[in-house]
Amino acid sequence: MAAGYAFQGPALDLGAVLWEGRCHPDAQVRIPLAMLNRHGLVAGATGTGKTKTLQLVAEQLAAQGVPVFLADVKGDVSGVSAPGEPGEKVAARAREVGQEWAPRGFTSEFYALGGIGTGIPVRATVTSFGPLLMAKVLQLNQTQEQSLGLIFHYADQKGLELVDLKDLRAVVTFLTSPEGKAELKTIGGLSTATAGVILRALTTFEAQGMGDFFGEPEFDTSEFLRVAGDGQGLVSVLELPAVQDKPALFSTFLMWLLADLYHDLPEVGDLDRPKLVFFFDEAHLLFSGASKAFLESITQTVRLIRSKGVGVFFVTQTPKDVPADVLAQLGNRVQHALRAFTPEDQKALKATVRTFPTSAYDLEETLTGMGTGEAVVTVLSEKGAPTPVAATRLRAPQSLMGPVRAADLEQAVRGSQLYSRYAEAVDRHSAYERLQEESAAAAAAAPAEPPKAAKGKGGSGGGGSVVDQVVGSGMFKSLLRSVGTQLGREISRSVFGTARRRR
Repeated sequence: MAAGYAFQGPALDLGAVLWEGRCHPDAQVRIPLAMLNRHGLVAGATGTGKTKTLQLVAEQLAAQGVPVFLADVKGDVSGVSAPGEPGEKVAARAREVGQEWAPRGFTSEFYALGGIGTGIPVRATVTSFGPLLMAKVLQLNQTQEQSLGLIFHYADQKGLELVDLKDLRAVVTFLTSPEGKAELKTIGGLSTATAGVILRALTTFEAQGMGDFFGEPEFDTSEFLRVAGDGQGLVSVLELPAVQDKPALFSTFLMWLLADLYHDLPEVGDLDRPKLVFFFDEAHLLFSGASKAFLESITQTVRLIRSKGVGVFFVTQTPKDVPADVLAQLGNRVQHALRAFTPEDQKALKATVRTFPTSAYDLEETLTGMGTGEAVVTVLSEKGAPTPVAATRLRAPQSLMGPVRAADLEQAVRGSQLYSRYAEAVDRHSAYERLQEESAAAAAAAPAEPPKAAKGKGGSGGGGSVVDQVVGSGMFKSLLRSVGTQLGREISRSVFGTARRRR
């Protein structure tokens, strides 16, 4: 077993082999650095040590000059930026696994979705977010998802930039208005009823305060690829405690970040070390209720992003949370303890055991008997073959195992060179603002109509919002035809329908 993990090139040290209840520090369990872009899975029941495993791997990657992205769902990963605290428990663990432990902090940047919470704001434009991801956060069914794709296609063709939610709402409002029926027919397959459902879902979504996540300045995901001045890989931590009650939103935003990297990075093949390792926490939220098209896009992204130098680790409770087509792409496995208290737990345990190579361990017994900070590991060797399954007592992270003080976190965010670039939201001219300008111009140029005629033509008696009045006018149709020539042809879209205008 020790020979199976004796790699020649640089590697990450996970811990020491456990066999028959004893820890063997001379038998070290490691992951080759070059195999980190073959993706991985970190799984285990709540409280078994998954977060500390992420921290352990992240700090070793950073120490070897590899940037890391971490999603901090519970708010306890920020400690990666500060040195750990010595203590008897840490010293005992280090002795057991043959670790030379010393406290060390790692250069980190902290982000927050839409600026909600403490962190540099991460926003996306609706246009770049794309229809598949937007359908996921709006909780649309498959038919409605396809219809939303047609709406994006229409906006792209007309050169209508969808920067924020009110831009998308304006376009959908137009397509569901009497004036928009003719335009609706030009994008076949979209019924008035389905467009109306999408509009209501969008209005509700916006009313719940989700508008902050969409807009400009849009975050440039290449920021995650930076290396600190001392050659240390930057640890990017997305702070999510403030949006814990919006799991569908933050899990889908994580997928946008990954898809955006895939869209922008060049092909590089197999490198001796990855450009970035991306840890996707609470992965089950991403797959829950996902459409077939959405799952196919995830599978494609995971399969192909490896050749762009990015490794992805999904973090969840059991492997069955991850679809089989995605699970098949994950070459490195760190499986923490599982519980078997219920028939459903026992079924999940048996399914997990079947996903491992043949082992000298009784894995059902081993997986239910491991303590916190212990895991069953198998990774890909330098030749790409699975290593022997090894029950492992994991090393202790060198950084702080807990959150940093709120004041220190705030100071780190405001002291970042990125803060001034992304802190203030910008509401520039886009689809919604152009409609307002066209409405004002039309009102100034057109002669006054008789009240009755105006009521009959508008169908609303002069009521409704500014956007409703604008999109119900003939002037809007003229705008849609002219804007396309001003802004260019249809936007090129990648997986998930994501797109980006170069900054």
